[in-house]
Amino acid sequence: MASLRIKEHPILTVDQHVPEIQFEFNGKIYTAREGDTIASALLLNGIRTLRVHEETASPRGIYCNIGHCFECRVTVNETAEKRACLTPLEDGMVIHSGQRLPTPFKKGEE
Repeated sequence: MASLRIKEHPILTVDQHVPEIQFEFNGKIYTAREGDTIASALLLNGIRTLRVHEETASPRGIYCNIGHCFECRVTVNETAEKRACLTPLEDGMVIHSGQRLPTPFKKGEE
């Protein structure tokens, strides 16, 4: 897969010498750069679905990217409910996507 990282920009300086780091997402090892958020690192690696809705299992990914919507919640190093858009990536991080949960019977259902 071709890299999605911006290598040149007409206005901003893009530092190509930022050290690479590795992280694990759902059991697979990926590479990113120091300073990336979890969300940006996943997007750069072609991952769009960060979790599934707890009840309907519909895919969820980046929505607001500023921490308000909580759609990008992931489990990081066994700590649940971390917002991928706000959490800086660290070398060796182990990240898991959110999974569908058992739905209790709703009132009126058998």
